[in-house]
Amino acid sequence: MEAPTPETESKDLKALASFYSSYVWNRLFGSSPSPGSSFLGKISRLYRQTARPRSRRRTSRLPLPLPSNSADCSVVLTEASRVYDVLEDIMEHVLSYLHDIQKHLQFWQTRAEGSNGQKMFFMIFERGPLAFVDETVRLIQHSVTEGSSLQHFCHSASAHISERITILTYLRCSLASFLAEVYVEVDKRGEELVKSPEKSLPSLLVVMDGLFSKLEESIGSLPLHNQNNSSPDGSYSHRLAFYSLPTVIQEGSQWTDREIGDAVNLVYQNIQKLESYLSFEVAKYKMPRKVTQYWISYTCGAVGFAACSMWLVRHSSLMGSSDINNWIREARDSTLSFFNDHVEQPLLSIRDELFETFRKRHESAMELEEVHLTAESLHRMLQAFSEQAEGQKLPEDASDQQMLEIVMARYEKELMHPVKNLLSGELARALLIQVQKLKLDIETAMLELNQILRANEINFAILAALPAFFLSLILLMIMRAWLKQDTKAEGRGRVARLQRRLLLVEIEKRIMQYQNFINQGLENDARCMYGLMLYSLDRLYLAVERHARATGEWPWLRQDIIDLAKPGLQTTYKFKVTSRMARMYDCLLPSPKRQ
Repeated sequence: MEAPTPETESKDLKALASFYSSYVWNRLFGSSPSPGSSFLGKISRLYRQTARPRSRRRTSRLPLPLPSNSADCSVVLTEASRVYDVLEDIMEHVLSYLHDIQKHLQFWQTRAEGSNGQKMFFMIFERGPLAFVDETVRLIQHSVTEGSSLQHFCHSASAHISERITILTYLRCSLASFLAEVYVEVDKRGEELVKSPEKSLPSLLVVMDGLFSKLEESIGSLPLHNQNNSSPDGSYSHRLAFYSLPTVIQEGSQWTDREIGDAVNLVYQNIQKLESYLSFEVAKYKMPRKVTQYWISYTCGAVGFAACSMWLVRHSSLMGSSDINNWIREARDSTLSFFNDHVEQPLLSIRDELFETFRKRHESAMELEEVHLTAESLHRMLQAFSEQAEGQKLPEDASDQQMLEIVMARYEKELMHPVKNLLSGELARALLIQVQKLKLDIETAMLELNQILRANEINFAILAALPAFFLSLILLMIMRAWLKQDTKAEGRGRVARLQRRLLLVEIEKRIMQYQNFINQGLENDARCMYGLMLYSLDRLYLAVERHARATGEWPWLRQDIIDLAKPGLQTTYKFKVTSRMARMYDCLLPSPKRQ
């Protein structure tokens, strides 16, 4: 954002002159008609719409400390009833400013906790190419002139970081104190604001005017204003100057609708000036962007991408080469082959195994029947041979093994005269029986082997599909991590749950610090800490609402957060509330242990 120009200052003076002229007109000629029924009223309404600062509406925010029955009552839409919009807009914008400052402050605090080497690395390599050149030249110059430049460079880096921490901390404390004062004033006037907003609005606007003046004095004492309105880095730094209500209006007992409207417009103009000021000042002390911090990596990536592009162009058809086409064709063939071998065929095998069970059962039954027939044939052959060899009828319960022993004994006897017994003896029958026995053993072994192979067909298909399964699982995990992105407290994962619990720990810590400052009589520090506690409660309110609504515990959790924000509630009771929140509400419980 640029520094204020004479044109913008003239516009501000014209707006202030218009405010005073309308005030004098109302005092001379009485109250003006309703803004909606006159030409001047339409102009006033149009001015209010244009003067309102840019909205930063969020899904939810910490509610105003109004009585519980005020949320259900319908307020008459008059000029005075805009008190709710004014207060909500002030709270909303200040909380948004605090969030922006807090992000930058956390970054610099993290850098301040690093070692001297990390600070030097940041100063040289993480602030962009221009800073890289400047710091390198400066380091070389100091090494030539002074000899020991590393120590001087470390002090310079520490001063650079601590300067930003100091400025941002001061800005954060000033805004937190302003937020605390607004919240306390609303808490004091809660009943009056609900019952008669028309009567309470003028006094509240006067109080708001005083709070803006205090904020102007607080920010005006920043270190960046100490040296001829120039910031430490040499850039122009303008002072913050809010509009204030005329003394006559502040002392007046009754306000007209026009005066109330103009005073409300003045509040919105002050919010706009605060936003303009903070946008300009914080921009000089904010953390570097991601592109700036990792510019070396991005540069190397760009160089690598350019080299890869040149290499591809050299092997493409533009240069008369068919390498890329051949690689694409080979990659396509390899992909199709992988898909066919590890996806399609295993799935078809599993399908066939699951849906052709009855057919395979029929084939197994036929194979069993063949083995059974061979076994019966062998039994009959053994029985006939054994009865003839023994010369008597064998008992019915004689086993095949017993009869086979008779056959083998006869076979050994016949082998004494093989040629003679082959022609006229029982040697040929004994050999045929052994061939039948060998056939039965082979068929039995083949049947068992076939059953083993069929039982493991699904296992073989699953083993073939494992590479594709693991590849799909890795892709699914990467996609889930990309879609989930639960690093913020609003997420659903383990990291988001941890962030919400850390917010609760931060609230407990700030409640304790606030009470310590109160006990020590440090009102300014206590006010600042109370505002920071409100900021943490607002972040927790935003983080848990969606999860608490899903589990049905939102009404109780919302009331606990509102109770923690109440300035008159005892610290011991607040600690009991935070302890109950950490134990009872599902969205604040510790994440389950990973398996």
